[in-house]
Amino acid sequence: MAGQRERARQAVLAEITAEGRRQLARDGAAALSLRSVARELDMVSSGIYRYVESRDALLTLLIIAGYDRLGSALERAGADEGTPRERWRATCGALRAWARANPHEYALLYGSPVPGYAAPPDTIDPATRVYAALAAPLRDAPAPADRPALSGALATDGERIADGLGLTLPPAQGVALLGAWATLFGLVSLELFGHTHNVVTDHDAFFAHHVDALAGDLGL
Repeated sequence: MAGQRERARQAVLAEITAEGRRQLARDGAAALSLRSVARELDMVSSGIYRYVESRDALLTLLIIAGYDRLGSALERAGADEGTPRERWRATCGALRAWARANPHEYALLYGSPVPGYAAPPDTIDPATRVYAALAAPLRDAPAPADRPALSGALATDGERIADGLGLTLPPAQGVALLGAWATLFGLVSLELFGHTHNVVTDHDAFFAHHVDALAGDLGL
């Protein structure tokens, strides 16, 4: 019986999350409202609070769901057989495709912070899943032999990045990975939010060029 109740609860939470995603696309994160979600689901406004205690809790549900959806898309793209460089290209391409197909979710995850909202620790593991999927091709690639050693804070940062992903990387490659993420998300965000329109003629070619350059930086 307890299992049935939990399944029923998870089903309602899935409906709330799906409706929240629809309203996120329609109204934006700042205007998200539990009462509006309840109304669209034909729930009494007080009833929804048995499942989601506040607007911030709904935002957290949407953020976790968004990271999980994106992480799943990247893992599928990187699971195909191929060289580490080919898997890197596929995973990066999946990130761009997901962002273009789900711009409002992408903006919630990687855009401007929602006023008055602070993401709780529950979002850390789902966010890490995305970075782990992007880093996965490095597991099967040899570390570049000519990369200079790092010391001090940069070396510590590189070690922390690799350890957090369960990878065995020299610190310099860990720092290069962080730089690759920053460039990759920057490319996606600039395109998605219109900052490269009328500047870049062929976004597909532009993105592919930089993805290959980043692969070289990572030794793929």
